[in-house]
Amino acid sequence: MSLALVFVCFFSAEAQKRKPVTNPLRSAPPRVRDVGSKAVVIDETLSVLRMRPSLFAEPIQRMRRGRHVQIVAAADADGVRFYKVAAPPGWVQSDAVFGKFRTGDEERLARLVQAADGFEQIELASAFLEMYPSSRFRPPILLLYGDLLEDAAAKLSRDAGTRLNRREMAATGAPLHSYYLNFNMLDRYRRLGVTFLFNSSTRTFHYNGASWREIVHKFPAATETGEAQKRLDSLRDKLERQTTASS
Repeated sequence: MSLALVFVCFFSAEAQKRKPVTNPLRSAPPRVRDVGSKAVVIDETLSVLRMRPSLFAEPIQRMRRGRHVQIVAAADADGVRFYKVAAPPGWVQSDAVFGKFRTGDEERLARLVQAADGFEQIELASAFLEMYPSSRFRPPILLLYGDLLEDAAAKLSRDAGTRLNRREMAATGAPLHSYYLNFNMLDRYRRLGVTFLFNSSTRTFHYNGASWREIVHKFPAATETGEAQKRLDSLRDKLERQTTASS
C-alpha cells in the first residue's frame, strides 16, 4: 500500500536549476554540528569514498548502507559539501550520510524512504526507524514498513512454493514448517531483524506485525492507528486460516 507523507519542505525551482560550480576547492568553515559528529551511510548512490574532496578525485571504495562513520573535517567543492571520515579514511559527499547532528536529515530520510522501491525501500525504512525513534514521521513509516513486509511475505510464499523440493522434504522426515522457516531467501530480512510467521496449513509466510503493534501501543492518537489495527486483525485471520482441500 502506498502511503503519502506530508512534507512542507521541497526543492525550490531555483534549487533544481542550480548551475554547476566550477570554483576550485575551498576549505569549509568548521561547523560544530558536523565535525566530530557520528553519521550513518544511507544513500549508496552517493557513498563513494574519495582520496580528496572532489567529485573528480580518485575513488577508494563505495561504502555500504549502514556503515557508521565519524566526521573529522568538512570541505566544499564541485557544488557539494564533503565530509572527511576517520574509518575508513577518505572524503564522502555529505548527502550520502545521515545523522541526528544535522537539521533536516530526519525529514530528508523520510522523503527518501517514500521515493525508493523494492528491497531498498525496506532497508531505508528500517534505517529510519532505528535512527529516529521519536520522529513525528514514525507512525506513517511504521505503517508503510509493515505493509512492505507483508507484501514481501506473499512473494516469499510463492518463491518457497516453487523452489522447495517436496519430494526431498517428504524423504527426510523433517517437519514441513522447518523447511519453510529455513528458506534461504529469508536471510536478508533476518539481518534487518524482521520476523516472519508461517501458516503450515496454507503454506504461507506473514509478517509478524511488530510495526503495526508499535503504532497501536505507542501512538494511540495517530491517524495511522486505525489502519494498523485493521492490519493486525487481518493478520490474525490469516494465521488462523485453514486450507479447505478436497480429498
